[in-house]
Amino acid sequence: MKGYLSIRETSHRWGVSERRINQYILENRIPGVERFGRSWAIPEDAVKPTDPREIRERSVEHGQQRRE
Repeated sequence: MKGYLSIRETSHRWGVSERRINQYILENRIPGVERFGRSWAIPEDAVKPTDPREIRERSVEHGQQRRE
């Protein structure tokens, strides 16, 4: 499908596993994802979601307290 990538293509492009791409989709972290039958179509221009753990770790390093 033109303008979209499969989970496999996206995993190669972003350097993560296909399972991780599925997790991003289920967590609604990739905007514009479409479901076609049993397959997912990811927009070609989608940006890899950031890791929220990195943001928390940086804030702790800078003296900010973590909220739990």
